[in-house]
Amino acid sequence: MSGVLTISPTASPFPWAAAAIATYTGKASLNFDTAAKGITLEIDGSKITAEDEIVQTLAKAGGLSDDSAKTAAYFALAKTLPTVTAFPEITAALDSLDDHLAYRTFLVGHEITAADWIVWGALKGSVKIVGLLKNNKHPHLLRWYSHLESLESTQLAIAGLNEAKSAKARSNKTAASFALGLQNAKEGEVVTRFPPEPSGYLHIGHAKAAMLNQYFAKMYKGKMIIRFDDTNPTKERTEFEDTILEDLALLDIHGDKITHTSDYFDQLYEYALQMIKTGKAYTDDTEQEQMRKERFDGIASKHRDDSIEDNLKHFEEMTKGTEEGIRWCLRAKMSVDNPNKALRDPVIYRTNLLPHHRTGTKWKVYPTYDFACPIVDSIEGVTHALRTNEYRDRNPQYHWMIEALGLRPVNIWDFSRLNFIYTLLSKRKLHWFVDTGLVRGWDDPRFPTVRGIRRRGLTVEALRQFMLAQGPSQAIVSLEWDSLWTLNKKVIDPIAPRFWALSKANIVPVTIKGGPEKPEVKSVPKHKKNPEVGEKKTVYSSQIFVEQEDALSFEDQEEITLMDWGNAIVRSKTVNESGVVTAIEMELHLEGDFRKTKKKITWLPQPTEEHALVDVVLLDHDYLITKKKLEENDDVKDFVTPVTEFREDAVADANVRELKKGDIIQFERKGYYIYDGIVDGRMEFIHIPDGRAASIASKAAPQTGVATPAEAGKKDAEAPAATQDGQQRGQLTSAETPVETKMYKVAKVYGEEEVPTPVDTKMYKVKNVYNAQGE
Repeated sequence: MSGVLTISPTASPFPWAAAAIATYTGKASLNFDTAAKGITLEIDGSKITAEDEIVQTLAKAGGLSDDSAKTAAYFALAKTLPTVTAFPEITAALDSLDDHLAYRTFLVGHEITAADWIVWGALKGSVKIVGLLKNNKHPHLLRWYSHLESLESTQLAIAGLNEAKSAKARSNKTAASFALGLQNAKEGEVVTRFPPEPSGYLHIGHAKAAMLNQYFAKMYKGKMIIRFDDTNPTKERTEFEDTILEDLALLDIHGDKITHTSDYFDQLYEYALQMIKTGKAYTDDTEQEQMRKERFDGIASKHRDDSIEDNLKHFEEMTKGTEEGIRWCLRAKMSVDNPNKALRDPVIYRTNLLPHHRTGTKWKVYPTYDFACPIVDSIEGVTHALRTNEYRDRNPQYHWMIEALGLRPVNIWDFSRLNFIYTLLSKRKLHWFVDTGLVRGWDDPRFPTVRGIRRRGLTVEALRQFMLAQGPSQAIVSLEWDSLWTLNKKVIDPIAPRFWALSKANIVPVTIKGGPEKPEVKSVPKHKKNPEVGEKKTVYSSQIFVEQEDALSFEDQEEITLMDWGNAIVRSKTVNESGVVTAIEMELHLEGDFRKTKKKITWLPQPTEEHALVDVVLLDHDYLITKKKLEENDDVKDFVTPVTEFREDAVADANVRELKKGDIIQFERKGYYIYDGIVDGRMEFIHIPDGRAASIASKAAPQTGVATPAEAGKKDAEAPAATQDGQQRGQLTSAETPVETKMYKVAKVYGEEEVPTPVDTKMYKVKNVYNAQGE
């Protein structure tokens, strides 16, 4: 008999008793439904809607022992508690329960019963009562309450509720973000486009644009065009088109149609001629620097009022690519002194004699993006052009082009550009890192390219959730990476198989008394909370390894837990003159309670011919730059992090041999990793940040200075080691904390001396330990 318990995640008070007993007995699965009214248990063909009846039904189905007389009293108490508001009455009830539990583990009998769950649920659902329990005035009741809450089944119920609330918040946030939707949008008619330039690899900023375009196309049951903006032969190559399509596939983005701006070169050329003939464009041979200055100062070009005939003649020279023609460009005749400088007669056609990767040498003149984009959008039927708000000044220019040529209008929808701290998105600066050998390529896990972040273990689902949560935000800010990696952890944690790895540095051999005479192999789950992940083989031996760091922490005769095995007592420890542990003897104590040990240790069997270990390398990475946000006048060379890759030699259990490149796992007690392949005969694993401060903080102190490329691509350092003063790499003392500020320096109001603060106290006066100085 198995049922379904349907609850709204927003129910108040939340039916904790029913949810907890459902997961404890396993007789009903939890179904969180925001549309649900109240609580419903469907089981064995019947529907139950009262929580107390649900708890009794599930207790009976789960075979929980019961004492009907006492249980009825506790059910009555559970009904009364939520209605009590006076503190004296609440305290009296808690006192009574505390006294009852002084010499009892549970409320009724020697096992958990329905009485325990119904009362626990009433307490859990009251903010006042939970607050009172934290005051430690009811130690026995708190012990009982905490025990029930700490059960794995209860934690599953709590995690399920939190996830349901998060999902609701995400959907609400996304829905709220896009509540206005796209202006003038009609279902089935919306067409969006993603127009990358085939001159490099896509980065995380492009990912946002691509995902939003696909999101709206699907939302309105429309179409998305992937259009390559190939209007500059100097930068573009065919291979970049292939890599961009591969990058989009990595993001699970697929267009309904793939086009090129070059498909429309003939039409664009005709539109350029039309603009000249209608007096809306003119040719100009003003030098680039002078043109920039004239546009800035609002000065008209000397050719602005040239005749249509002269303009057509010069444009013809441009089209032929003659020596005379390459001196000229074509400018739109918009304005000389408009406050919006984007409207000050922008260039719309220029000469380029290099062959185009698709059209060859057919053309010597090419349209600019600002001219081609609105025209091709209109021709291709795009209804909504999504653009980052850095183009907002150019939006009037976009509309001007369409109006000047009498084309179908296109709606523009702005969103903020995506920026992250310690992250470069400039192609020029990223090229510099590749060219100088500071990274291994465009797919380096330190790079913000789609290939780089995917190689570092970022999932498409996490990226999609993050991008949609940003919505149409117009705020231009540098985001922290923590929220993105936290989302990623929620995606990978439930499905990442668990393995063990130990650092090779001073690894410690351990002899286990009471262990098996010969190595024994047993199957254990790869993920204790998700049996669907599968099983792995674990070798149990009397000779094992533990890490040096763990060995140093063991106290004499301390009882510790060997994970997936049981408890053991440290009987002896051998330490050399340098303080390094060289050997340990333990005695198995399998009857020991793992809940009472402070240390749960990962271990590996010492290798034999039959049961070998696997040599692995664990890689961790730092940001490429030491400054959160580079300013325009900053030289990237001055802010390069000297060491950005940290390598740790380790051994792992043999189960990792089954992994395929790109598989995401967890090395327990170390973190999440993605398998990157075999290098020099060893499996390499890249650490995936989990969003916690330690995993995403910059490991380098702010500084200047040029970093040098590592030798033979094997950079950059061994795993971080402590310095002489005990500090980890990159950490600063409080006195060294650098402060970047543009404020004027002023003297402290109270001077440099310490200001005495009078304190009225009856404590004994003692000397300040920091002023002792060896006295």
